[in-house]
Amino acid sequence: MYMYICVCKAVTNSQILTAIENGACTRRQLTQCFGLGKDCGKCNKDVIALLEQTVAPVQPLVAAITAVLTYINT
Repeated sequence: MYMYICVCKAVTNSQILTAIENGACTRRQLTQCFGLGKDCGKCNKDVIALLEQTVAPVQPLVAAITAVLTYINT
């Protein structure tokens, strides 16, 4: 089920999650993709929450993989 995160630009949580899955990992990148937060700004807290729920849990794993790859390549 989807819901509108940004009513001004008619952007849903599904669209934002797809963008995150495709590599967008900052609010700035999502703003560039969809124009989020430029009109009334009420969506900013929900956009940040989606990023925190989706991107933040993966960051320690990415850091660990990067460290292992760096170690292997030295």
